[in-house]
Amino acid sequence: VQLVESGGGLVQPGGSVRLSCAASGYTLMNNYVGWFRQASGKERLGVAALLTGAGDTYYANSVRGRFTISQNNAKNTVYLEMNSLKPEDTAMYYCAAGRAWSLRPLYYNYWGQGTQVTV
Repeated sequence: VQLVESGGGLVQPGGSVRLSCAASGYTLMNNYVGWFRQASGKERLGVAALLTGAGDTYYANSVRGRFTISQNNAKNTVYLEMNSLKPEDTAMYYCAAGRAWSLRPLYYNYWGQGTQVTV
C-alpha cells in the first residue's frame, strides 16, 4: 500500500493550494481517508476526513469553510482544496487511509510521506 501526496509549496496568505493523495495497492473507494497536518514541534492533527463512495465529509473547526476534501474514484485519488490560507496553516500535510471516519490519527493504518505547505 502506498499513498503519495503532492501539491504542497509556498503560498501567500489568502491564497489557495490543492493537495493530492494518490493511492496504489489500495482501493480508496468505500474506505475512510483523512488529511492531517503537523506543524514543526507540534502534534499531528486531523483537518478533514472523507468516507469515499458516500462522500461524507468531516472537518476540523479550524479549517471548516476554507478546506474541502474530495475524491476522484477513477484516479483512486483524494484531494484537499485549501483556500483563504493563513500563516497558521503552515505544516506538513499527510493523507492517510483507515478504518473509521475520524480526525484521530490512531484510526488510520496507512500514511503518505507528507507534503509541506508554507503560508
